[in-house]
Amino acid sequence: MELGDRVVLVTGGANGIGRAICCRIAQERPRGIVIADRDLDAAREVASEIGGIAVACDVSCEEDVKAVVERTLQEYGRIDAVISNAGVTSKGGFETPDADWDRLWRVNVLAHVYLSRAAVPKMVEQGGGAFVVTASAAGLLTEIGSAAYSVTKHGAVAFAEWLSVHYRNQGLKVACLCPAGVATNFLDLDDPIHQFLHLSSVTPEHVADCVIEALRQETFLVLPHPEVGEFFEFKTKDYDRWLHNFAHVNTRLNRLNERAAAKAQTSAE
Repeated sequence: MELGDRVVLVTGGANGIGRAICCRIAQERPRGIVIADRDLDAAREVASEIGGIAVACDVSCEEDVKAVVERTLQEYGRIDAVISNAGVTSKGGFETPDADWDRLWRVNVLAHVYLSRAAVPKMVEQGGGAFVVTASAAGLLTEIGSAAYSVTKHGAVAFAEWLSVHYRNQGLKVACLCPAGVATNFLDLDDPIHQFLHLSSVTPEHVADCVIEALRQETFLVLPHPEVGEFFEFKTKDYDRWLHNFAHVNTRLNRLNERAAAKAQTSAE
């Protein structure tokens, strides 16, 4: 799909990857861009910069999602592409509090469900469209530092697959964005795991270019880091060996965490 003269809705569009995607879409001369985000002031800044419309939206709330889709339809009469981009993370394993599990589930998975419920029937009615789910390399591989992030991003990938299977023949082109480290505020550089991701991080602008190209080529899996595709292929070929290798990575990162904690403790004393 080419985005010239199209109407595009981007959730989580005020910062990071979402902001870069909005700015990149603007270069394609769309008919309209709606930037939806909890941070309305930041969304307004983006909208002012690119000539879009800013709307406050908490994607974990289905009523908010319905409202932003309705606003888009009121303004432009149609929706041609949806970039379901909002996401959150947390640290920890199975000890992660239930409240955090619930928050990540609602934002990283249910938000895509809510947005597709509201927008996909409209796009199918008008003859088709595009729907991009921002997941993560963690959804194809794993996230060592966060059980909840890994599980919910796997869920996002699974939902994108389901959406593609069920609506592909009704004109809906689905893409699933799975980046690894991206140089945004999402990376916590005090965290050894995120430091590891930062070593191979790409810019949000590069990610945005990859999304535009995937829409143009109608490609499902969007991999701004080619090595993620290689790791994913290895995982499917030798699952046990892949798990063994990742366990070693986990051990090394745990040691780095322990050293960092010991250093911080020494400094505090």
